[in-house]
Amino acid sequence: MTTPPLTLSHTIGPSDPPILDMTFGDVLRRAAAECPERIAVVSSSTNVSWTYAELLADAESLARSLLGRFTPGTRIAIWGQNLPEWTIINHAVALAGMVIVTVNPNLLPDEAAYVFNQSSTGAVFASRSYRGRDLTRVAAELMERCPSVQTVMGFDDVAAMTEEGRSLTTELPIPDPGDLVMIQYTSGTTGFPKGASLHHRGLVTNAMHTSKRNGSQPGDVMLGVMPLFHTGGVVLGLMASAACFLTYVAIEEFEPGHVLDTIERFKVSVGTGVPTMLIALMEHPTFAQRDLSSIRVITSGGSTVPAPLVQRLEHELGAPFTIVFGQTEMSPVATMTYPDDSIEDKANTLGRAMPHVEIKIIDADGTTVPIGEPGEFCSRGYSNMLGYNDNPQATAETIDADGWLHSGDICSMDERGFCYIVGRLKDMIIRGGENIYPREIEDVLFRHPEVAEIAVVGLPDDKWGEVVGAVIRPAPGAAPTVSALRDWVRQHLAPHKTPVAWFTTDSFPLTGSGKIQKFRLVEMWSAGELTSLV
Repeated sequence: MTTPPLTLSHTIGPSDPPILDMTFGDVLRRAAAECPERIAVVSSSTNVSWTYAELLADAESLARSLLGRFTPGTRIAIWGQNLPEWTIINHAVALAGMVIVTVNPNLLPDEAAYVFNQSSTGAVFASRSYRGRDLTRVAAELMERCPSVQTVMGFDDVAAMTEEGRSLTTELPIPDPGDLVMIQYTSGTTGFPKGASLHHRGLVTNAMHTSKRNGSQPGDVMLGVMPLFHTGGVVLGLMASAACFLTYVAIEEFEPGHVLDTIERFKVSVGTGVPTMLIALMEHPTFAQRDLSSIRVITSGGSTVPAPLVQRLEHELGAPFTIVFGQTEMSPVATMTYPDDSIEDKANTLGRAMPHVEIKIIDADGTTVPIGEPGEFCSRGYSNMLGYNDNPQATAETIDADGWLHSGDICSMDERGFCYIVGRLKDMIIRGGENIYPREIEDVLFRHPEVAEIAVVGLPDDKWGEVVGAVIRPAPGAAPTVSALRDWVRQHLAPHKTPVAWFTTDSFPLTGSGKIQKFRLVEMWSAGELTSLV
């Protein structure tokens, strides 16, 4: 039966696979029962590994140890890089009926204190060594400023606490799938972070559905390169592996050469990473000599995925590319392409709605727009967050009375239900009353052979209100000029969309999940810190 073409930008995803009415603990116990001897997690740096049976046993033991110290519902922060202990703590906190608070290890003391206080964190697990910093020491020093934090533990304390728990007979609680299990703080691309309160059902179902859609099979090896403090790492990586019986290879920190080594050594079949990571892999001097034939599929998202990057990756790796789209508040994926979608759809769209997720595109008045017209992307369904932690005003501004989560993304939808990104409401440039979407300009510039990465921003202007500014990172060995890039844009876009201010950089300010912080670029421009391109 064929589905009639849509006339309004409103669709709902398929009814299969079903929603998992399960908790983190249920998912891990199922994996341990189905494939007890399969490697669940392995460290690419140390070779430390757990089978699913071992992972469950250790996580339950650590959970009992935690219950000897804290009560169910306590918020436990995890502050560190992708070390193997992170995965044990994640499962143990959930099994103990407590709440995981993920913390970016790059946060400075004031930023970490904000997260601890805003989340009412009761205890912190932290890394003793991250980029020259002892995060356990920093967390201990913050206890005076963070009255809710009663205990700071190191990742290296996990082994002893797990051993302690083996002799305990404490009964583990049975949480409801709708209970809060994780607070994730938004990346901060536009300002101060908010804590998205996420539930078991939303996270484990989204993890399974994304893994199923990209074609993962039991026994596949997943590249764990996305940071675990982010949904791209802990949900689409670690929890997706448990939900679909994969092996998760933990990458402590992204370094292109090490990641390429890891793909070859562990025969990685499911590749992941945000566009900046994938670009860095392809720019590595040994990329062309590597045996990457084990990769069957690559999944990316989290920021703009330029069409030329999709085409280049599929061509060079010989593996289909899938794109995920959503945000932390959506647990996190709302739409996704399929590996067998056409190259045009994979290169130019965000895919279609995930199972059981309802999508609509609305105008400023809240009216669903006709097919092809841009508007705000909204989602409704099992995957939406419970709300922002201790922030009812922000919650009400994001989730309306009918349960629709307003993303702030400007998108459009075609008659088949495929969605297209236009830009962010906050990124949109208004030049003399005309709306300009940076994404369109970025796609054009990314196709220029001398441009490796690009960010287009609106800069304040007395005459026009805003003008278009472009910050580029040149391709290795390239020396693009303003005149050449301006001519390139003019060949493809209307004159008013051509950047008038051009800058160059060796690296962009990024969030922990690899998104370019455009608000920081504007701040750098205002402070005269950007280098002009000539």
